[in-house]
Amino acid sequence: MKKLIKNGIIVTATDTYQADLLIENGKISCIGQDLAVGGAEVIDAKGCYVFPGAIDPHTHLEMPFGGTVSKDDFETGTIAAAFGGTTTVIDFCLTSKGEPLTNAIQTWHAKSKDKAVIDYGFHLMIGEINDDVLEELPVVMDEEGITSFKVFMAYKNVFQADDGTLFRTLVAAKELGGLVMVHAENGDVIEYLIQQALAEGKTDPIYHALTRPPEVEGEATSRATQLTGLANSQLYVVHVSCADAVEKIADARRKGFDVWGETCPQYLVLDQTYLEKPDFEGAKYVWSPPLREKWHQDVLWNALKNGDLQTLGSDQCSFDFKGQKDLGKGDFTKIPNGGPIIEDRVSILFSEGVNKGRITLNQFVNITSTRIAKLFGLYPQKGTIAVGTDADLVIFDPKIERIISVETHHMAADYNPFEGMKVTGEPVTVLSRGEFVIREKQFVGKLGHGRYLKRAKYNSEKTDVRQSNSLTI
Repeated sequence: MKKLIKNGIIVTATDTYQADLLIENGKISCIGQDLAVGGAEVIDAKGCYVFPGAIDPHTHLEMPFGGTVSKDDFETGTIAAAFGGTTTVIDFCLTSKGEPLTNAIQTWHAKSKDKAVIDYGFHLMIGEINDDVLEELPVVMDEEGITSFKVFMAYKNVFQADDGTLFRTLVAAKELGGLVMVHAENGDVIEYLIQQALAEGKTDPIYHALTRPPEVEGEATSRATQLTGLANSQLYVVHVSCADAVEKIADARRKGFDVWGETCPQYLVLDQTYLEKPDFEGAKYVWSPPLREKWHQDVLWNALKNGDLQTLGSDQCSFDFKGQKDLGKGDFTKIPNGGPIIEDRVSILFSEGVNKGRITLNQFVNITSTRIAKLFGLYPQKGTIAVGTDADLVIFDPKIERIISVETHHMAADYNPFEGMKVTGEPVTVLSRGEFVIREKQFVGKLGHGRYLKRAKYNSEKTDVRQSNSLTI
């Protein structure tokens, strides 16, 4: 059935204007003033913004870690994402050394089959580079449409790859048209600091942060950007948490390196003191990189404003406090890393960013949707509002006030790290390819509606490294 959204204020990365939107066959078919279409269902968006559906470039749904599995799967995770205004997620597919990449991909297809309520794609972890992997990469890109590859520089003896693997992945990505992503922390130094802390009997959650100081993130970020320049390749640094890493990314971009940076809402509004909460409550805030001293928040906000950082991911990787996080009582290294973030990512950026004048409304759309679509081969199908694009749309009421709480969230985890935080602005209706997923803040979607997305190769012209969030797209 045709749908007609009327009276809303349309916001893209470059424009803000009042107009009506006609949706037909899952696409936007017309944008204009005072549209009248016979037989169309009318959706009144008066007093609301109409945004392109947000894209979360960083999720870990049903991911094995530390002897357990993250709580939210492709059902609960994508439902929660939709409530938060996200209409596309890109999840990380973990690989095992010595096994074909396609084995891991099929595992993730099995996890997501008939569960997702919004569209989704995969990134692929690269833990080793050899002839077999190099032969598989073109197949993975062409047949699966997976065009971004994750290299961990941390989690020694678990996920961590060596510099040779990172460099050869960068070289291969340049040749093949892929985008390399890095978790930038110096895993070898972290392992030394961890063993030192444990030997001294320092086992509380706060030591997760103290054994992963900003310097190890800054050093790894510097190393990754320098290797990217040497390979003349392209790099996306995930979950940037501190000034040290921002400085290295900004420096690389000034040199003309094709380097991009993502931060997450937890680093914008929470700080290291949360890990000091008594009665093991600090474990709720254990993820990597860790939360930083509060002053780093201003640096991250400024980086989003001036374009030194370009995107916001959630790094969604939820674990229950009781039964999962408490596996690390008496040893902080056994606390599963991650938190439930996917649902509140967009609202926090709007409330703390747009409402407080830290970023503009158009920057908000760029950071949560447009830039991500361009970087990860989804644009213009996703990431904007234009005739012919997918009708992934969010009707967003900027005046609604709510208190974030585990009592009202839709994630599966038994706590919310932003518990008690007041935010202004909330999605009220969300459409995926023209179909309601959330309607008047109620879930009306269908399991399996979400489609797997084969993504285009990295296009440096489309993502011109000289552009920033503060400039015209």
